[in-house]
Amino acid sequence: MNVREQIENLRAQVRYHDEKYHGMDQEEITNYEYDQLYKELLTLEEQYPEFMSEDSPTQKVGGTVKRELRKVRHDVPVISLQDVFTKEDVYNFVKKVSEQVSNPKFVVEMKIDGLTVMLRYHNGKLTEGITRGRDQVGESVYENLLVIKSIPKEIPTKLPYLEVRGEVYMSNETFEKVILKQNDAGGKKYKTPRNLASGTLRQLDSRVVRDRNLDIFVFNLEISEGKEFISHSETLKWLEDQGFKTIPDYKVCTTADEIWECVSEIGERRSSLSFGIDGAVVKVDNLNDRRELGMTSKVPKWAIAFKYPPEQKETVIRDIKVQVGRTGRLTPLALLEPVILAGTEVSKATLHNQDFIDSKDIQIGDTVVIQKAGDIIPEVVRSIPEKRPSNAVKFTIPQICPICNSPTVRDENGADTRCGGNECLAQLSRGITYFASKDAMDIEGFGPSSVESLMSEGYIKNIADIYYLKEHRDELIEKGIIGREKSVDNLLNAIDKSKENDLDQLITGFGIKNVGKQTARELTSSFANIDDISNATYDQLIMLPDFGDTVATSVLSFFSLNSTHELIEKLKNAGVNTQSKVSAISKDDRFMGKTFVITGTLPNLKRDEATRLIQMHGGKVSGSVSKKTSFVLAGEEAGSKLTKAEGLGVKIIDEEEFNNMIK
Repeated sequence: MNVREQIENLRAQVRYHDEKYHGMDQEEITNYEYDQLYKELLTLEEQYPEFMSEDSPTQKVGGTVKRELRKVRHDVPVISLQDVFTKEDVYNFVKKVSEQVSNPKFVVEMKIDGLTVMLRYHNGKLTEGITRGRDQVGESVYENLLVIKSIPKEIPTKLPYLEVRGEVYMSNETFEKVILKQNDAGGKKYKTPRNLASGTLRQLDSRVVRDRNLDIFVFNLEISEGKEFISHSETLKWLEDQGFKTIPDYKVCTTADEIWECVSEIGERRSSLSFGIDGAVVKVDNLNDRRELGMTSKVPKWAIAFKYPPEQKETVIRDIKVQVGRTGRLTPLALLEPVILAGTEVSKATLHNQDFIDSKDIQIGDTVVIQKAGDIIPEVVRSIPEKRPSNAVKFTIPQICPICNSPTVRDENGADTRCGGNECLAQLSRGITYFASKDAMDIEGFGPSSVESLMSEGYIKNIADIYYLKEHRDELIEKGIIGREKSVDNLLNAIDKSKENDLDQLITGFGIKNVGKQTARELTSSFANIDDISNATYDQLIMLPDFGDTVATSVLSFFSLNSTHELIEKLKNAGVNTQSKVSAISKDDRFMGKTFVITGTLPNLKRDEATRLIQMHGGKVSGSVSKKTSFVLAGEEAGSKLTKAEGLGVKIIDEEEFNNMIK
């Protein structure tokens, strides 16, 4: 078989398995076997470009070629629901509905914590899939939805046009597997299944989506040309008959008591579910009743979303240990009797500082109530003194650093206690890890374990030593400290790449007390290079936006140290950029006096990149919306900040408008 015939044969095999998988929801070979076929075809086409063809699977979706997410206008507005938080709110909703329509029935459903999509079918075949987006426009993720097995690619009833709404999610089990795989590979870290599902669905390579095993629950029928329905529950049953995976365990209720019983039952079950939920939805069942009830300017009057308070459980504090952070801050950490909370095991929780421990009267041995802030971060809510054992022990943050035995000092005007030593190994290790983190120099694959291994072997003692690791490449490969040859080379390449970062990332990475990313950007917007910053006076610094005495003094103190000057010289010799790319261009203050809030996922810009552009042009970025907000830059799944902006009349812009403002 010649090369041309070999390529055509491979194309035929890939097309066949694409059709089986995408069109018929069947698999005859494993993902690995498919990927090997695809990879072999891709390699041959690259080696023999004269045989390339536009209809090759490598050039089309289904063969999973990378692509741009295209904008698509919605046929039905994608609206949010009114959030409620109490039993009284639910009963008031039922009362208002009952005053407007006769003998209403309600459907109670779980509110799946995922990413909303609209599926479009023409004559029974899936033709499009769109994300929620903003206003009346979403983004097509059709090619990625094709690889989600639970989405039917064809349905038995061939309506001219059908649109359904669903929630794409990732199960807790799949999330754990993906995170474990990403941790091993040093990839991006996600805190929740919802965030990972959202990031996955917007991937430009559907092979990634296929590997991550996303799922969907369909919860609403939006358009059904050629078929009429009386109730929402009727549509759900019909959708099930068509092969859709609908919201499980929904119930039809007639009274407020029945509704509340269902809402409470879902709340009790949520920690044992195999997927995440962020509430319960109560909807009027009859579709004519919905039309009669109508909408306010923002939400429908026929539905509400009940949001549960954080799940709380009791457990026992076995011990309290102290961690030393990169700034020398001593943080007490409660070691807990393990307990399942919001779906995961919790065995630790931060106690912040001595004032926190004293105010909540926390002792070792106490029974405490814990919850997850935002269903993510474990926190101690309160102690239960009446359950305190006789051998409980009061805890005081030590006066000697547990790592280096240096004296500890409490902040003069704060609650934190810090190590007073300059050579504390814990501070150095966490400082170097922070320097390499995404918030600072963004050296991919250089996490805490790599830092600790290299420090213990004597290869790095400070951040500048990172840029001299290439001198020890062969030793590192031979010893296997950070992996084999490929791992070492990947890390060294990432380190080299970081040399070109803008100066504000370097300043952030220094970990100067009271100086974060925004402060670093102010410095590099006003000074041309690191030497100018180092030589800046108090009077110059205090004039910068948002610089007070505390920040100015911290900057002066850091750059007055001989060790800082030695560090900078070593970084320069290694070729690390110390020039400000922002101040190198003419300063453009078009956003001076303007405050932006960024919310949701932008199509192309990372949030950090958008922040940098706003600040480069003299604007400020805030984390919350208020009457003083000038613009809300909104992307996919913008959420409550967008709703608040609409209520306050704040101007909302998308990425395209933002780019036009900069141009």
